[in-house]
This record gives sequence, structure tokens and C-alpha cells, in this order.
Amino acid sequence: MKTYSQVFSEVDGAALIPFFVIGDPDFETSIEIVKAAIDAGADILELGIPFSDPIADGPTIQKADIRSLSNGMTVKKALEFIKQIKVHRDIPIGLLMYYNLVYQYGTEKFFSDFHKAGVNSVLIADLSIDDADEVADPARGAGLDTVFMVTPNTDAERMKLIASKTTGFIYTVSVLGVTGSRNELSGAVEGLVKKIKGVTDVPVCVGFGISKPEHAKTVAAAGADGVIIGSKIVGLIEENLDDKDKAVAEISEFIATVKQALAEGPTQ
Repeated sequence: MKTYSQVFSEVDGAALIPFFVIGDPDFETSIEIVKAAIDAGADILELGIPFSDPIADGPTIQKADIRSLSNGMTVKKALEFIKQIKVHRDIPIGLLMYYNLVYQYGTEKFFSDFHKAGVNSVLIADLSIDDADEVADPARGAGLDTVFMVTPNTDAERMKLIASKTTGFIYTVSVLGVTGSRNELSGAVEGLVKKIKGVTDVPVCVGFGISKPEHAKTVAAAGADGVIIGSKIVGLIEENLDDKDKAVAEISEFIATVKQALAEGPTQ
């Protein structure tokens, strides 16, 4: 199974990490969309298992969760989804989800089953780093990397604590607030990436609010090892619910455009 460290060492510049809600808008279309994103240049996948109360997410991803749940998505079906994606290509997969789903499934069983299916890490958005040992030890025991979040108001000592418990990458939240596309990238990104890089050698990936190729280039130029794009891509699904082929095509084109922008490097 391909690892994060392999990708970060192989990619020239920052890795492109699109986010999708598993099963949005339905199982088969979601499979098709994610495969197309891989073929268009995604280096790593960040996938969400839909949840009824996604408190870290804005309206776009909330609606995606509702669409997926309404079409019958469950944790067990998400397991099958991941197995099908890994047959298409061996690409690192991180889950971004909420603790209730892990707890109800059974923490150790969840980590074991999803690692066997091909998952590299599980980031639990509503679990504080102070409670990280609840999941860190069983995750590592199952063979998973650990991924935790840093936000713009995380102080240096807490960054060190987060970094000490992270083996995959640090998910750096570029703005205060929930997920969502934004016209302007936060001016805090460069300083935040620099601060994190000053306390750890763990790869740093930036998400929340990145919606344009130029945003991705700016984040990469700031020193990020990966660029995570979610709401913009999920929004393209929402805009094309009546034309699924168009959704696949537009997402594929967007991924390819961002990948090209990252390959070009910083604007001179």
C-alpha cells in the first residue's frame, strides 16, 4: 500500500489532495467521480464518511452529507467504496470524519477494517488533541498513520504537542471557521505554515477555503507539502446533480488545472 511519505518524496512540489464525501450524490456516481479525479492528477484522497451533524463543515459539505445519507450510505458501504477505489489505483487515502461513527462501529475494529481496505489515516474532526490517545494508539496498532489539525489560533506549545502525536501529516486549517470555498485566500497561510515547519519535520498540508488554482500555487509557495481542496469540488457535484457526466467532466478538468498550476510552481 502506497504511503504518505512515498507520495511526498515523489511529488515535485505540493501534493494535490481533493476531498469528497463518500456516496455523494450516490454510490456509483461517487465512484466514477473519485476515479476521474485520480486519473486527472490527484496524489492523495481525503474522503468523508457522511454524518448527520458535521460541525466542522459549512453548507456545501453539509448538503453533500445529506445527499449521501439519503441515498443509503453507511460505514459498511463506505468500506466497500474504498476497496473499489483501491482496485482502480493504489493511492493513499485519508478519512476525515466524526468520532461518533468510529465509536459506534467499535474503535479498534474500525481502524483495523479500514486499514485492511486501504486507508492510510483517519482524522477525527471533533476530537481534541487532549483526547488523542483514545484513537492514536489503536490507530497505530492497526497500521494507520495519525493526522491531526492545527488552526490559526493554535499556539506554539500546542503545535509541538500535535506534531508529537502526528505520523502522517498535519492538517493545517487556513482560516477560523468551517469549511467552504472563499474568493480570497487567508493572509495567515504563509505565516502559519512557517510556524508549523519551525517545530516539526512532519509534512504540512493546508485546507479550508482553497478554491482556485492560484490559491493552490500560493499555498505551495508558502511551503506546504500538500494542498487540500474540498468545498469547491463538492460544489461542482451540487451544481450538476441533473447531469452526472458533466459533474465528472468538470471535476476532472478542475483537478487537472490545479495539478498543472502546482507543476508550474510559484508565479514569477
